[in-house]
Amino acid sequence: MSNSLLVIIMGSKADAPHCEKIKEAALQLGMQVVQRIASAHKTPAHVLQILMEYEADPRPKVYITVAGRSNALSGFVDGAVITPVIACPPPGEIFGGADIYSSLRMPSGIAPAVVLEPANAALLAAKILALADPEVRERVLAFQKRGAKKVIDDDAEQHTQ
Repeated sequence: MSNSLLVIIMGSKADAPHCEKIKEAALQLGMQVVQRIASAHKTPAHVLQILMEYEADPRPKVYITVAGRSNALSGFVDGAVITPVIACPPPGEIFGGADIYSSLRMPSGIAPAVVLEPANAALLAAKILALADPEVRERVLAFQKRGAKKVIDDDAEQHTQ
């Protein structure tokens, strides 16, 4: 198992199913994963406590924040750390998808990446961590090769029909 760490912070327990998809993909890419629950709106001191704990950890890491509706969590985390932050908000139907704007529009100097698909958020985290972690790099390369092989195989099958 790699030494790289993916810290997933969800705004509430309701976000757990979305986070499980991220975790599954991240584990396949060789990252160690921890999941925490903290709200920028309801428990800002708890968020900072979690961040202090992981920022003191010298391992390479990336944070993925998962919060719907009014996503203050991603900007709050990004403003508190120098580590990369990826916002992966769960799909929201209540506001016709308009709640996504709280993840897309951030104040100046606050720049979490936004990736909507859970597996792709894990992949971006792996690519960032691959810069310093050869094991994760190899897993990302193998993942990409499998994807390319599938396209080539599907084309060959289609072409012979």
